Amino acid sequence: MMIHLQNFPKIRFRNETPTDESFLYHLYSSTRALELSQVDWNDVQKETFLTMQFQAQRKHYREYYADAEFLIIEEAGQPVGRLYLQDRGQEIRIVDIALVPSVRGKGIGTSILKHLQEAAQNKQQYLGIHVERFNPALHLYRRLGFREVEDKGVYFFMEWRGEKE
Repeated sequence: MMIHLQNFPKIRFRNETPTDESFLYHLYSSTRALELSQVDWNDVQKETFLTMQFQAQRKHYREYYADAEFLIIEEAGQPVGRLYLQDRGQEIRIVDIALVPSVRGKGIGTSILKHLQEAAQNKQQYLGIHVERFNPALHLYRRLGFREVEDKGVYFFMEWRGEKE
């Protein structure tokens, strides 16, 4: 593993495998649920859209972040999220982090981000991440010291460079 992540008492990281695709699709779908609740589409249209977007995202990540680590986050042996990381020399890029709805807001994401901050600081690196403007976790990143360094319309590019809370 390029970026050393310690397992927590109940949280474990492992490499993604082809058998995770169904879980990853459902996880991806959960991240788009609020957005899709606001469109006047039937279930078939929503499913078609989600399938196309999921496949496009996976292809994009594999092409543009080919050397990234694609990790599954497990709690008590069950997959609860994904964490995609790329070591870019001076920067650790958080390509993606997502948790299933049942564990959101319970401190898992905060613990993972704090651990990444510690790992980055130990390696004299900084963290970078693209965050959607309306992502509910935006306040979490700000609270943990991430700063918006570029406005990309739908996304902010944020960095954490060792700033204290």
